[in-house]
Amino acid sequence: MMQYQRPDVQLICGVDEVGRGPLIGAVVTAAVILDPAKPINGLNDSKKLSEKRRAELAELIKAQALCWALGRAEPHEIDQLNILHATMLAMRRAVAALTIKPDWVLVDGNRTTEFGIPATAVVKGDALVPEISAASIIAKVARDAEMQALHQAHPQFGFADHKGYPTAFHLAAIAQHGVLPQHRRSFKPVRLVLEQQGL
Repeated sequence: MMQYQRPDVQLICGVDEVGRGPLIGAVVTAAVILDPAKPINGLNDSKKLSEKRRAELAELIKAQALCWALGRAEPHEIDQLNILHATMLAMRRAVAALTIKPDWVLVDGNRTTEFGIPATAVVKGDALVPEISAASIIAKVARDAEMQALHQAHPQFGFADHKGYPTAFHLAAIAQHGVLPQHRRSFKPVRLVLEQQGL
């Protein structure tokens, strides 16, 4: 496993995103500064945890972290900026919303954005850096809840199961029921349906 060099500073903020791949909804990011005096056991990449465990850890993180915040970029911003730039915007929003200013930002992945604070991208950071693991868990729980709410409103799309990702079921549902206002119109499968419908 690749080692990352942990910055020698007091307040480290971890940042991660959820929802770059789905065809619908916001891309959701979280920024978390953990309390060194209250370590949380079991932090890991949110995708490697069960839904139940994620929910438990999310509550623990919110209760014990020094501070945490969510950021987001809406579908119209994703369509306007493209998914990468919208994700970076959402990350900046999450860090800006923190009530404590961190000394350093560690971002999951291979690129970072301009936070006005020193920042480092950490590949596989959601498995290596506890702060990034915590951010990935909070962001995923938040976005999954939004997909659950969307499922209640539009059960025929099956959002509770596929969370908006381009599964065969989701693609068939778009073809059959049309495009919702929350869909990302710049994403190819959505765009193709709109073109077929002459929209």
